[in-house]
Amino acid sequence: MSLAGLKKQINKANQFMSEKIAGVKGTELDDEFLEMERRTDATAKLVDDVINRTQEYLQPNPASRAKLWTVNSISKIRGQTKNAAYPQPEGILGDTMLKHGRDLGETSNFGLGMIEAGEALKQMADVKYALEDNVKQNFLEPLHQLKEKELKEVAFHRKKLSGRRLDYDCKRRKQAKGKGEPAGRHGAAAGSSVGEEEIRAAEEKFEESKNLAETAMFNLLENDVEQICQLASFSEALYNYHRQCGDILQGLVETLSEKRQRAAQQSRDAHVPKRVTSQREENSHRLSPSAGSGSSSLNSLELHPPVSQSAFQRPASPGFPPSSPSQRPYCKGVYDFDAENDGELSFHEGEVIYLLSRIDENWFEGELHGTRGLIPVNYVEVVVDVPKAGSLN
Repeated sequence: MSLAGLKKQINKANQFMSEKIAGVKGTELDDEFLEMERRTDATAKLVDDVINRTQEYLQPNPASRAKLWTVNSISKIRGQTKNAAYPQPEGILGDTMLKHGRDLGETSNFGLGMIEAGEALKQMADVKYALEDNVKQNFLEPLHQLKEKELKEVAFHRKKLSGRRLDYDCKRRKQAKGKGEPAGRHGAAAGSSVGEEEIRAAEEKFEESKNLAETAMFNLLENDVEQICQLASFSEALYNYHRQCGDILQGLVETLSEKRQRAAQQSRDAHVPKRVTSQREENSHRLSPSAGSGSSSLNSLELHPPVSQSAFQRPASPGFPPSSPSQRPYCKGVYDFDAENDGELSFHEGEVIYLLSRIDENWFEGELHGTRGLIPVNYVEVVVDVPKAGSLN
């Protein structure tokens, strides 16, 4: 740095400290210039905030943004040109729905509906990627250029203007301070080393910087047409994105409505849950000897209830006994019943219970495995009813 440059830096620092500490007033600029400075500062802040918030809108997850930035930086260092894409939440949710919908299978209406919803969300993710590319190209990139070129140029001229103003004011203050002292050899006051020529040169440079800064701010602030066009491009991209998403969702709603109606119209077969021991009993029955081999146990009797022989016998007459063993009244359990009170008989679904008598319209007296007790009428299916005359004790 030259001696003149060093003196200028000292003058600027001197004037700055005098204004901040001693309250010395510097040269005031006109109101129009100050208003242009205010609008320029507002524009710079607007550009910074809009760029950041637009990026957050396109990529809302900060953790994913940080990870994506790291991956792309590493790829750039390695010389890889293809950058990783931001994981859109619609795409993530769509993949999840597709996976679980396929796991349910094509026989599940709910699974098919999940597949349709997953495909729709994947389409919305593709539309979001197209929106991101459009906004970056037609909105964010022009804002970056505005920030890196026009705003930087304005900031450069304003900083230079501030420095020249401080230098000019410092020289004027020094000149005014030494005016009362005897003049020196070169026409300057004895207590000051600042002459008229130096003051005039500092003033010219100050005026030059002001004109450059004011022109740069004017060009920036009057460029509304281009900036509004960029904002219109952003709005059009948003409109197209939401319109396409609306079309996708409308088709999805119509498809799911049709599937819902189709599912409601399907006939549903009644389902009776199997007992836990039913498979074991079935397997043991297959391995047991034939029922006609001579000695049948009580378990085989329960699995194969007695068949009424009334179709093969002649009607009862006074000379015949009132009942034969094959006509013994019995019923089958329709539901499991656990005895809650003394005198009641517990049984399971499918078990055969011999009927001894009808107590009333709600209860029978029955026998199972040699144990007698009361059984509820609505828990069994009567195969051979007890005679109306009374009991078979």
